[in-house]
Amino acid sequence: MLGGLHALVLACRASWDELDAALADDELPRLAARAVQTNEVRRSWALLPCFLELVRSTGETTFDLIELGSSAGFNLLWDRYRYRYQAGRWGPPDALLELDGEERAPVPAELLSLTPRVRRRVGVDLDPVDVSTDEGARRLRSFVWPEQEERMERLDRALAAVRREPPPIVRGDLVEVLPRLLAERASDALTVVFQTAVLGYLDGAGWVRVRELLAESGRDGRLAFVWTARPAEGVHDHWGLWLQTWPGGEPRVVANGDFHGAWLEWLG
Repeated sequence: MLGGLHALVLACRASWDELDAALADDELPRLAARAVQTNEVRRSWALLPCFLELVRSTGETTFDLIELGSSAGFNLLWDRYRYRYQAGRWGPPDALLELDGEERAPVPAELLSLTPRVRRRVGVDLDPVDVSTDEGARRLRSFVWPEQEERMERLDRALAAVRREPPPIVRGDLVEVLPRLLAERASDALTVVFQTAVLGYLDGAGWVRVRELLAESGRDGRLAFVWTARPAEGVHDHWGLWLQTWPGGEPRVVANGDFHGAWLEWLG
């Protein structure tokens, strides 16, 4: 409901100061019925060191990316952004978007010296957002809380980046689509599957199936998974960033971080 009201305000059809009129708008029922869809690009600031750790630990420098729960695809373009960390900067100087955050334990400079090349990228989402349209862009903006101006500015810069280089996103259930994407992966690069929030929306059977699919595909090697989950039982105020590689790798937490990427504690 609040997202629907915000969409009306953003479309200049309503005002927060005249809520009675906004609640009577005949467009509100349709807007309020939409599924909540967000795409927090600042999570790329927390993800980047994980991808660089994959380069360090595997020696692989060419990535093919598969993102689960891509929304509009902002985080699929993580290599196109500029980043600031205590030990230095990473990414193209002319990037449309620059990201930073609070480092509670710093990212090592040796990681920031590594430069993987993303060769291919694809996402999968039940309800991908087409931000090439005004309606799609307004949908994402409507689910940012009003007056969070810094977050809205980041979103607008991410919109510009995706409009300049839109990544391919497959519409569908990730449990059903992932087998095909894994079957199509090439053998001459490291396939990196990653997600930041979508697994929390799967039931237990769905999460188990994703793990099975990755393990089955990983028997042939050159596969990695980067994901967010609770770092330990009983922890609810932040998430851990996890890595696993195949064949033979074990899951490990390499960092703790804020749900939206505001802070990062690098564990290595």
